[in-house]
Amino acid sequence: MAEGFRIKESWERVDPALIARAAKLPVSNISDVMNRHTGAPASMRPRHRQGVLAGPALTVSVRPGDNLMLHKALVMAQPGDVIVVDAGGALDNAIMGELMLARGVVSKIAGVAIWGAIRDLDSISKQDVPVFSSGISHRGPYKDGPGEIGLPIAIGNMTVNPGDLIVGDWDGLVCLPKESAAEILDRADKKHAGEERQYQTTIEGKYNGDWIDKNLKELGCEFIA
Repeated sequence: MAEGFRIKESWERVDPALIARAAKLPVSNISDVMNRHTGAPASMRPRHRQGVLAGPALTVSVRPGDNLMLHKALVMAQPGDVIVVDAGGALDNAIMGELMLARGVVSKIAGVAIWGAIRDLDSISKQDVPVFSSGISHRGPYKDGPGEIGLPIAIGNMTVNPGDLIVGDWDGLVCLPKESAAEILDRADKKHAGEERQYQTTIEGKYNGDWIDKNLKELGCEFIA
């Protein structure tokens, strides 16, 4: 097999009903119920104007600074897909700009997440199609390959398999394995409802902070008069 230079042409995508549920939840709540252990690097920031990212991953890996496989992924993308690109976190060369994003908009993708650089920020920052990247560079890409599509990738320490559920907002990006997405969202729903109740209690002046001193004492904190 041509390891490192392959295209998988089909895979199972996460249930659309789960995508709709995820889009209504803060990424922070999802992250919390996943034990705060997984997620894209903090450098992966939203570059668009507004909007939440949610959809099944179309995974792409490229040689740093090369976007040949990203061009192919834009051709392959189905409406609602999130194109997730492992570009090694390299920031010297942008691998996407406004022209490529325009193709994605026409194809009705849900958005793009690139562990690497993009360019044409002025234009992209006025778009509502979600775009996340770990940096910006004016330097353009090469188109020589190699790379892969439709196979597992890593965005920092976050593993992404094709078809997994990607969710992104202004706090960052998380990936929910498609096999366990429903169970994760059940817990995130409960977490979100609990925080909504806590917020209401707080603004009504009824917050109970007794747990703070209790925890401090249990941890051995010394109180000095």
